[in-house]
Amino acid sequence: MTYNKKSILVISAHPDDETIGCGGTIAKHISQGDSVYVMSFTDGVSSRGNRIDLAASKDRIKASEMAAKLLGFSWISRGEHPDNMLDTIPILDLAKNIEAVKEKYSPDIIYTHSYADLNVDHRKVHEATLIAFRPQPKETWQEIRAYEVASSTEWGIQAFTPNLFINIDNFIDIKKEALACYWMELRDTPHPRSISSIESINRVRGSQAGFNYSEAFEIIKSRGF
Repeated sequence: MTYNKKSILVISAHPDDETIGCGGTIAKHISQGDSVYVMSFTDGVSSRGNRIDLAASKDRIKASEMAAKLLGFSWISRGEHPDNMLDTIPILDLAKNIEAVKEKYSPDIIYTHSYADLNVDHRKVHEATLIAFRPQPKETWQEIRAYEVASSTEWGIQAFTPNLFINIDNFIDIKKEALACYWMELRDTPHPRSISSIESINRVRGSQAGFNYSEAFEIIKSRGF
């Protein structure tokens, strides 16, 4: 059966969420010939006060470029909204940013944050995504999938309940390489944001679906054709 190549949009609050949440899946899409585009809303570091400076922000951008090169995706926007303060931005403004990208790239599948997350930026991105992709006549997108982010989703206000498990057995190594690009965001084991802990999450998710490694998602909306 012929595979129809797809346009994939990954929406993240901060650069690194895309790799933690669905780096293996991104690499798998690329291997299938799909086009993967990623957008984020904040620099991920500006909320850290005196501990952060311009150099740290530049390091984060450089890391995101390295991760993109490894996984094969293209950055289409990296917003400069204040980190951990997306709840101070009108939700309509966030949604309009996503709508502009939707109109340009016509994604078939959208990956975004889960509303279960502790991080307020993640929850606001989730809400804005649903607004931007509300079902309307002539819409072409097929599915919205929410991913989990270590040290945010499991600490959240409600349970993350995945109903889709994507086999990343062949892509776990490249995901780990991409994670290492974000060295400034990683922590030592047993912190959940260590490479070994993230790998363990993917191993557990794999065991839940009969794979060695898997990334898990909540299918938020699905539109049949």
